[in-house]
Amino acid sequence: MKAKKWRRQQAETVLLRLDREYEQKRTALDYRSDWELLVAVILSAQATDKKVNEVTRTLFEKYRSLEDYAAADPAEFEQDIHQTGFFRNKTKSVLGAAQKLLSEYDGRVPHNMKDLLTLPGVARKTANVVLQNIDPDAFARDPDSGIAVDTHVHRLAERLGLGSGKNPQTTEQELLEVVPRDKRRDITYLLIDHGRAVCSARRPNCPDCVLNDICPSAFTF
Repeated sequence: MKAKKWRRQQAETVLLRLDREYEQKRTALDYRSDWELLVAVILSAQATDKKVNEVTRTLFEKYRSLEDYAAADPAEFEQDIHQTGFFRNKTKSVLGAAQKLLSEYDGRVPHNMKDLLTLPGVARKTANVVLQNIDPDAFARDPDSGIAVDTHVHRLAERLGLGSGKNPQTTEQELLEVVPRDKRRDITYLLIDHGRAVCSARRPNCPDCVLNDICPSAFTF
């Protein structure tokens, strides 16, 4: 119980301090609609946001409607997204999701976790990112919503003592225990921004980190 209480206090301090450092608490992916966000998030698996934005800049002009994606030639689409990696699986996911949205969801991206998880290529991380960006209020209300855990969130949660570092799924559950519901969206992007700017994987800049006095891992690298 003492350990959990400490983790809650730690999470509160982390949120407070990082909130002063980083203003933009949203995805860095470019999109103009719910569907384009879903596409971008699917493409972002094992790819940088920068690379995905480069690819979607052309992709979103070529395929303008959900029907365009549903009718797309898979071989051609694979070439369109080739630079994001894992292009065969991503093609199946994107085109399959477009077809399912048209046949079962009136062409609309669901604003709830349960339905998002029925779409091809959509697991919890993807669903969390999509929901927290297209409808933050629905994300906050949804009992099935959680915390999107990417490599930055997973790494920093362990370094800060908020998670055990076993795997992203465990990290999400551990963060859910100590992060208030109305801060679940914030914690994702604050840790991502801090991971990119200061607490990198190989060379964390502990001396300039606003968390170095409360971080169990500070100065140990």
